[in-house]
Amino acid sequence: MSGERTTYLLVDGENIDATLGNCLGRRPQPDERPRWERLLTHAAEAWGQPVQGLFFLAAQTEQLPMTFVQALVAIGYRPVPLSGGSDEKVVDIAIQRTMEALADRGDDVILVSHDGDFLPQMEALLEDEDRRLGLMAFREYRNAGFTELEQQGMETFDLEYDVQAFNARLPRLRIIPIDEFDPLEFL
Repeated sequence: MSGERTTYLLVDGENIDATLGNCLGRRPQPDERPRWERLLTHAAEAWGQPVQGLFFLAAQTEQLPMTFVQALVAIGYRPVPLSGGSDEKVVDIAIQRTMEALADRGDDVILVSHDGDFLPQMEALLEDEDRRLGLMAFREYRNAGFTELEQQGMETFDLEYDVQAFNARLPRLRIIPIDEFDPLEFL
């Protein structure tokens, strides 16, 4: 391993899009989706080291959404387009395999997903006491199993409040710490 550590930001694009749809109660419009570059920036600033963003997406047809893929490349992500049988969760499988490969390296990892399918790999990554592990998600939508990992040292970053990945306020129902309560939001 080289001297400088890297943070691998593993984005489960389908999960974030579906969860955002649940939050909005409909399919998100392009201007309501995250500003993906802000995730990279936040990770670099939070942990003070280079970030390699891997953006996993399903490409079930022969056509890639080239405009989106080119935009990802332009802001610094490495897109990982995947295909497989209609019943397979190709994005989940690829992210799981990537986390398993990262377990043998000393790099840090931030997962961008709410999906509990990644809990075993996240637990394995936490076994390395020198590794930082993080989760970027909406706190109220993440799998409950992440709470235990948080107690074991996993850091969490809320996509809206910590990362500020959105240009507009989302209609979220969340528990508000009293220090953050602004009555004008309810008036």
